[in-house]
Amino acid sequence: MDMLLGIYGFIHDERLPQRTAPQKVNIEVEREKKWVKMLAHWDTPETKQKLHRRIYKGIPNSLRINTWCKLLQVNRIKFENPGKYQDMLKLGKLWSTDVRQIDSDVNRQFREHQFYRERYSEKQCALFNVLCAYSIYNSEVGYCQGMSGLAGVLLMYMDEEDAFWALAILLSDKRYAMHGLFIEGFPKLTRFLEHHDKILTKFMPKLKHHFDKFGLDAILYSLKWFFVCFVERVPFSLCLRVWDIYLLDGERVITAMAYTILKLHKKAIMKLNDMDLIVNYIQVKLHKDFGYDDDIVIYHLEKSMEELRRAKLDYPGPPPPNELPQRMLGVFVEPDKKSKIGQRAENFSETEKQTRANVILRREKAALELQELRVSQSDTVSDLNPSIGLPLHTSQATLDIHLESPIFSYVFTCRTDTQPVNYLLNKKVISKIKNRQP
Repeated sequence: MDMLLGIYGFIHDERLPQRTAPQKVNIEVEREKKWVKMLAHWDTPETKQKLHRRIYKGIPNSLRINTWCKLLQVNRIKFENPGKYQDMLKLGKLWSTDVRQIDSDVNRQFREHQFYRERYSEKQCALFNVLCAYSIYNSEVGYCQGMSGLAGVLLMYMDEEDAFWALAILLSDKRYAMHGLFIEGFPKLTRFLEHHDKILTKFMPKLKHHFDKFGLDAILYSLKWFFVCFVERVPFSLCLRVWDIYLLDGERVITAMAYTILKLHKKAIMKLNDMDLIVNYIQVKLHKDFGYDDDIVIYHLEKSMEELRRAKLDYPGPPPPNELPQRMLGVFVEPDKKSKIGQRAENFSETEKQTRANVILRREKAALELQELRVSQSDTVSDLNPSIGLPLHTSQATLDIHLESPIFSYVFTCRTDTQPVNYLLNKKVISKIKNRQP
């Protein structure tokens, strides 16, 4: 079977169709010339005036490295912290309690990409180094598995140190504030899921009822939307376009893109009468073939942002203090004895308990909404599975697959104070969700 390297570095197992017309190539060449000129005069009023429009049209792939670094101001933070990355990397290799987990995740990340295909390749080693150094640099977060996807994309376009600082900015800068996604309890995830539900309720109530009908909570299909900015959930070319805009406009792009995906595919999703089919469509099918040209999707994304802005739903609000770093970044904190030997604390923290309660509460709310919907449609109560509130034709095993799948657990296996923690998917929580009384 033929193997072909795509333009973004991914290896395909069959020959790809040639979709680039000669006239389009000429247009791209002219666009690159304009971008080169704009990058050379980055801080001028003329560039600031043109930047928004040109980024929404798409950054030329060959110039993403320079543009992303400028959008994130990587050179500034690197200049302000000379030698810091090298210091954190040395400390990480000596003291990080996450090195085994990082090494394991690096070996799984983007293995279909030329940079990461071979074990211990240059980029695999760079990815390990970035994550190892960051686990010491930000002692509150340390390392959480979703971070390997972020750093992996950054390293496709940046060198090792630039990717480290870009990752640091994504987590700590208030425009992106991803710190709240990876700390204990995932407070930002909870806040964004609630905001996503508000958008669905207001703009797509029929789709929201359809999801509720089959017991489909947003947490089952949207994790990679929020945690890694749609990596491996939409085609990579479209993912890069979303990243371009995200780096420019910040986290309101994530909520708008989530809305756009469901809006564009609402009709197809409404025809699917099973939770597994819906999740597979959103997570797998759209990754392989989104069904729309990238330019069309970005056009609708921009319209969605305007629509949500008019409704004052474009932004979930600024991150509260608990979603921002509380400790000084870049200050070494020696792991305690339990962390060094990998011992788990006997008792769950209050934050962990609250997070577990939040998941159960979301499930209970979905079950109640489903019961109300069924009653309003004159269906009998016996049509419901009493343990969860799902229709009988949706098997209990279906829920198990989604709760315990790698897609779900890759995010929720995290760490607190350098200790690995399985916040939500511990056996007690799963058992409680499965066996609670109606």
